[in-house]
Amino acid sequence: MSYNIVVLLLGSNINDPENNIQIALEKIENKVGLILINSEFIISAPVDFVSYNNFCNIAVKIKTQLSPVRLLQQLKNIEKDMGRLKDSAHFGVYQDRIIDIDIILFNNIKFISERLVIPHHKNLFERDFAREIINEVK
Repeated sequence: MSYNIVVLLLGSNINDPENNIQIALEKIENKVGLILINSEFIISAPVDFVSYNNFCNIAVKIKTQLSPVRLLQQLKNIEKDMGRLKDSAHFGVYQDRIIDIDIILFNNIKFISERLVIPHHKNLFERDFAREIINEVK
């Protein structure tokens, strides 16, 4: 069996953000793969939209047997299970969210489809807070 090494970035800014992330991490371990390492939690202001709610973020490195597309499906299912029924792409703008899980890196591949681009350019190169915690787990 072959495994893929993946870096994910999780964020939440409503209800109890740190608890939301803890719940998401448990679901990732139960449905996606083993968490190998995680960063510290970091608090950041919303990016690309206005909100009074700051984000709690964490980066994790996981080991999974899932393909990029199947992994995305599972992560979207986790988001839905937690109450995020539609993501920002549906609304065309960013907004407050109970959980957001992004695939940042997947092995050393470049992958482009209609719904998924790996590596995740914005979080790797444009968002300082994200780059900081991603570097903790790379």
